[in-house]
Amino acid sequence: MTSAQTYPFVPKSTAKLIAGQFWGIPLRDGKWACGRVVGTDSHIGLGSRTMFLGGLMDWIGDSPPTTEMVVSSRLLEVGNTHLRAITTNGGEILGCVPLRADDAAVAGKPARRYWGDRYIVRAAERLAELGPERYRQIGEERAQAGLFPEVRQLRSPLKRKMLKPLEDRIKVVQFDEPLTDSELKRVARFMEACPDVRLRMYGHRNRPDLEWLRYFPDHQNFMVDAYNLESLDGLRHLPETLTRLAIGQTKRVLSLGALQRFTQLKVLYLEGHTKDIEVVSQLRLLVDVTLRSITLPDLSVLLPLERLWSLDLKLGGTTNLHLLPQIGSLKYLELWRIRGLDDLSPVSDLTNLRFLFLQALRRVTALPDFSRCARLRRIHLEAMKGLTDLSPLADAAALEQLLLVDMPHLRPEHLEPLRHHPTLTSMRIGLGSAKRNQAAEEMLNLPDVELPPADLYD
Repeated sequence: MTSAQTYPFVPKSTAKLIAGQFWGIPLRDGKWACGRVVGTDSHIGLGSRTMFLGGLMDWIGDSPPTTEMVVSSRLLEVGNTHLRAITTNGGEILGCVPLRADDAAVAGKPARRYWGDRYIVRAAERLAELGPERYRQIGEERAQAGLFPEVRQLRSPLKRKMLKPLEDRIKVVQFDEPLTDSELKRVARFMEACPDVRLRMYGHRNRPDLEWLRYFPDHQNFMVDAYNLESLDGLRHLPETLTRLAIGQTKRVLSLGALQRFTQLKVLYLEGHTKDIEVVSQLRLLVDVTLRSITLPDLSVLLPLERLWSLDLKLGGTTNLHLLPQIGSLKYLELWRIRGLDDLSPVSDLTNLRFLFLQALRRVTALPDFSRCARLRRIHLEAMKGLTDLSPLADAAALEQLLLVDMPHLRPEHLEPLRHHPTLTSMRIGLGSAKRNQAAEEMLNLPDVELPPADLYD
């Protein structure tokens, strides 16, 4: 309970976090902003010891936030947040104030976004510059433009407001506990008007099968993320023209054989599934594939996918990337926390690559040669602890945006090769301390990276 907790304290896990707690965010000019614990079950890390739902308050002050300040302020936005967002920036939990009714309404909307460790600091800097009203206005404009897609949450018993017409920015309709057959029929009728909106079943307490999909014979976009799922046979109820499919990790090993009928599939996400994975080779129209927690001897299963332009390899132990240049015509490549991966040299021959995302590859100590990557415009390096030589970035002749996130082992002098890069127009610098960040920013004199260019993949 709140009364039993002593403040201030530095959280080591989410065990002592409760909704309503707040912490101070120091800004460059000596002022302070305020972060808020909104909940301990984040959309990305349900039950995680490090992830929570965090928020930014609409307040800027000359000293750290107090209980009185929190009572008179409002929540601006929320996001899935790692504990490092508090601790990396020198913060600690200062106190706890119950969420106001209007704050609870903001918090009640499922968070779609993951906030990097320094996102809330950058957001607070923008808040200090723009003021709360303009900050809110820009956020609403971006949401209306579909830049931050929203989710419609369904729960039994279904309420009328859950089935009201969808705004354009809502891209997912989901439920995490079983709906009755009669409720599923209502949802099916509701979604007839939006067959391309993702329908998602998730949660550990949901149905163990997909037979309920018989009510959705024309739906085009489906995701199942239920660990207790016992079979994929119910996928047969979806149309052969299905365009998007995502299958999360399950306790039992399930066959992917049911996927072979979806010859029109464009986007595929698989987590932990390798049984009959060769069926992926038959899905020749795929343009976007994500393989998470999957270990393959090589990437030969992807060779027949001539239209593939986006590939994510996350977790798992697929370390042989030598076939990368022969797969489709890759414009986007993401490599994230792959055990044992130490050789990125195949990336050098991705001549059509536009965006490279590398995160937490512990054994990688050298960047590839970028001289042949003539169309590479954006590079994101995060928690790449083995990298110190950034000079290969100077050979990326079209590079416009560079993000260095959670790279505390670097010093400003490591960024010297970028000082005179002819095309680099913006850069996000995260060197682990405000002093080092400021020194690097003064050296390079580049604005912060915002969104990727609208024409990045053209």
